[in-house]
Amino acid sequence: MEQSRKHRPEHLAWHETLEIHELVAFQSIGLMKLKSSVGEVKDNMLRNLYVQCIKDIENNIKELVQFYSLAPREDDEEREFRNLGTGFYAGDLLILAKTSVKNYATAITETATPMLRETLIKHLQKAIEAHANVFSYMYDKGLYPAYNLEKLLKNDLKNANMALQMHYK
Repeated sequence: MEQSRKHRPEHLAWHETLEIHELVAFQSIGLMKLKSSVGEVKDNMLRNLYVQCIKDIENNIKELVQFYSLAPREDDEEREFRNLGTGFYAGDLLILAKTSVKNYATAITETATPMLRETLIKHLQKAIEAHANVFSYMYDKGLYPAYNLEKLLKNDLKNANMALQMHYK
């Protein structure tokens, strides 16, 4: 067991790299939202919670992006994202749809009432369709290079750095 803890691979596995991608993408958008809204929070205790969350997420992102250098790489042509504003909003919508799918799937497993289960299944189908539609939009616009891990991670780093450098009141 001790030997496995000391194991230092040359690179990360694809599946763990993708999990890190999901965490960095989600937390970068969340950090931007927290930083842009903390100035509106008037209650001091709640504001302190916001500030602590901001600091925690900043640290999470800084620690996670260190693993990007260990990500598996593929050679491919570089292509810049055309509109970061659109990419941010589309990414936020994609994460909302994805989280909705997960939350509805979990809720269905906790449901005993058939009529409620049918309603949740209907909502789950809509969330799945929304995710597919937003993903297709992002992919078609070049905002989500899902089949190019290197570009995907490069975009994560760009968003993570933007979130980390963003100032808040």
